[in-house]
Amino acid sequence: MIFTIGFTQKSAQVFFDLLNENKIDLLIDIRLNNTSQLAGFAKFPDIQFFLKNIGSINYIHDTNFSPTEDLLKNYKSKKVSWDEYEDIFENIMLKRRINNYIQDQYAKYSNQNICLLCSEPTEQHCHRRLVAEHFEEVLKTKVKHL
Repeated sequence: MIFTIGFTQKSAQVFFDLLNENKIDLLIDIRLNNTSQLAGFAKFPDIQFFLKNIGSINYIHDTNFSPTEDLLKNYKSKKVSWDEYEDIFENIMLKRRINNYIQDQYAKYSNQNICLLCSEPTEQHCHRRLVAEHFEEVLKTKVKHL
């Protein structure tokens, strides 16, 4: 199964409890920048340490699922709407041949619970929802947003 989670507006306890309660085996960090000081407990390399020691969860940072720096900047500065962001991001995913990439790199984990990590508190306006839809299609699985 594919899960998604954002760390913003969650305490470390809530965040790690959600991962453990849902028996996450692998967390894929799909943030463009995983070392921001604002990320608190979700900052790399701390998050990798916490995942391993709190839940025996493996960690991968994979920017192939991240928006470009320009797209992120334009969305945050409101130069593009969410609808425009979705369209641009989907085009980026197509150019990256993301479905083939998922098949090649992540099909071997299809029997595990995979969780996609980003910062947004909900999936509604977060690219992790869009990426999860690709995982759902390629791995023929269900998605649950935590």
